Amino acid sequence: MMKEPHQKRILIIEDDSHIAEGLKLNLTLQGYEAAIAGNGQKGLQMWEEWNPHLIVLDIMLPGIDGLAVLRRIRLEDERLPVLILSAKGEADDKVQGFTCGGDDYLAKPFNLDEFLMRIERLMKRSSWSASDSGPDKTEAWGKYVFGGNTIDFTTMTAQCKQGNIQLTDQEAKLLRVFIANKGKPLSRKSLLEVGWGYTGETTTRTVDNFIVRLRRYFEDDPEKPIYFKSLRSIGYLFDHP
Repeated sequence: MMKEPHQKRILIIEDDSHIAEGLKLNLTLQGYEAAIAGNGQKGLQMWEEWNPHLIVLDIMLPGIDGLAVLRRIRLEDERLPVLILSAKGEADDKVQGFTCGGDDYLAKPFNLDEFLMRIERLMKRSSWSASDSGPDKTEAWGKYVFGGNTIDFTTMTAQCKQGNIQLTDQEAKLLRVFIANKGKPLSRKSLLEVGWGYTGETTTRTVDNFIVRLRRYFEDDPEKPIYFKSLRSIGYLFDHP
């Protein structure tokens, strides 16, 4: 098997230490630089800090699960190759994985040679967009307009009834979650997982506080919201014509 001319970084998000260490060893022997995250929260942290060229992602993770990790990544990076590893091998499971943004899906138990070939194929497919220093998390969102509001994700600013405002990183993340799920009910739990990479310090009250802030920015009457709607016993829904 041919090795990449430059050492590529692969992040393994897997809670089974035996599987993770075995994958790391074999990827290293193939000339890759590999690192392990044992849960979804750590995986998101390493994705942001280590900037890998490819992610190997288990679905059944403690805390925040693999699909929530994948949805969070896809809010900012559509090009990063993600190979899903899962004990769930039914067709519906694979469809769900691809729907959330997976590039390939391999059911456990799997053949090591097949795994390595899939890694090589994903690396080659993505090489046109990856630089030696690592893939850029480019803001592919540009501008988003709804009602009389304009959000510019490139400059992290918004034009709204309050004038021009500078969005915080977390406000922008939450807006991307809502826009990516326009017209779909979102529970507070899913917002915590995808928008925050859920931690024990983050509570559902945190979500509510941010919704209050977004309504103040973008609603004509924050007390009677038409864009960021509350759904009793469910969570929130973002929608507009």
